[in-house]
Amino acid sequence: MVAALEQGLAAESGAGLRKNPRLALALYCDAGVMGSPEGFFRVGRILAKGPVFVRNPELANAYFALAAKLGHRDAVDHYDESIGSAPLGDECGNFEASLVAGHFDLDAYLSALSPAKRKVSDLIRRHAARFGVDVRIALAVALAESNLDSLAVSPKNAQGVMQLMPGTQERFGVRHPFDAEANIKGGLAYLRWLKERFGGDWALVAAAYNAGEGTVERHGGIPPFRETEAYVRRVLFFAGFALRKKA
Repeated sequence: MVAALEQGLAAESGAGLRKNPRLALALYCDAGVMGSPEGFFRVGRILAKGPVFVRNPELANAYFALAAKLGHRDAVDHYDESIGSAPLGDECGNFEASLVAGHFDLDAYLSALSPAKRKVSDLIRRHAARFGVDVRIALAVALAESNLDSLAVSPKNAQGVMQLMPGTQERFGVRHPFDAEANIKGGLAYLRWLKERFGGDWALVAAAYNAGEGTVERHGGIPPFRETEAYVRRVLFFAGFALRKKA
């Protein structure tokens, strides 16, 4: 969720990307779906005070209320009692089109990151082909997982650049999860394994990376979990791949 917050801020502020409030809304909302009250708060903030073409004060109230319900301390103060609240429905359904039809300038985004993160992206570029993994997918997964932070730790104890769980580290021989190169090699080995298992379908690979291969197989495709669906959209968007719609 930290990665999505950072990427949303880049889209909102124009750091490495053209300012794109609609994309910022989508990324912040994804962070909210992953459990970040701050993500929903930032959605409300843009809808309340952002550019005119995205403003929706009633919907902003709905997101402020949701953020407050999840424990965000400042959200209540931003709720405008004079205008009421719109029905929320599917939290991110209003914004997900920005992660399907939009364009993400991967190289520009990477160029605006810190030198340490650019070094991590160079390691991914160097090793992806050796593992038979499309470099854009490899970079997109790393962005979605940690935003290229080699010291990242998730609430579920996924670790490093590729956010490998301890069991996955053991499966793919990663002894030092916070060593960026070792973690990347382990993540790429896992992506290669998933690529072979799912016939090169990157959408299913991304879904399995997030939710587990067994879950994808049990559901016969992308599991109907909001977090996983958002994750797949985000990975394919960062990679520049289209998400095929169900027939």
